[in-house]
Amino acid sequence: MIDLNCVIFAGGKSSRMQTNKALLPFGKYSTLTEFQYNRLSKIFKKVYISTKNSSQFNFKADFIEEKSNIFAPTVGFVESFKRLDTFFVISVDSPFISKNIITKLVDEYDSSYDAIIAKSPFGIEPLCGIYNLSLKEKFNTMLKNDEHKLGVLLKSSNIKYVEFKDRFSFTNLNYPDEYKEAKKYEFNTPR
Repeated sequence: MIDLNCVIFAGGKSSRMQTNKALLPFGKYSTLTEFQYNRLSKIFKKVYISTKNSSQFNFKADFIEEKSNIFAPTVGFVESFKRLDTFFVISVDSPFISKNIITKLVDEYDSSYDAIIAKSPFGIEPLCGIYNLSLKEKFNTMLKNDEHKLGVLLKSSNIKYVEFKDRFSFTNLNYPDEYKEAKKYEFNTPR
């Protein structure tokens, strides 16, 4: 087990999916969120779920409530930093990020960096990496200024990028057809 907190970001608007993707069924679980929580609880000692409304889930977990009407990861980071110092972040809609990818990112961890972030063939993956407390004030400022582009934050921070060649693992479920396609593979998900 990895002795690092993990936060699943499940508080997005899901506008492209046209329904709350965090609540879509996946595998043998009633929601994608529960699938991710169960899977990641086998990898990390402690897993949290950052969400707007924990009452929408019918399973027990440690939730971080996003007390804001803004639908952006910035809110999740600000709320997470109120409870945690350093944590691994993963988006609820990336169910194929394997234990091997997570382990490689953790192995590359160096506290002198603000964050350790995955870089896939799609580009930088800000919602797959380890964030340090050193970024807390930057996130607070971003939220206060209504700025939510994580790429801008990363460009102005001391980041270590870890490159991965695998495209499939970084598939995000943003659209209904991507979700439908992912369901064909869900039982082959690397654990």
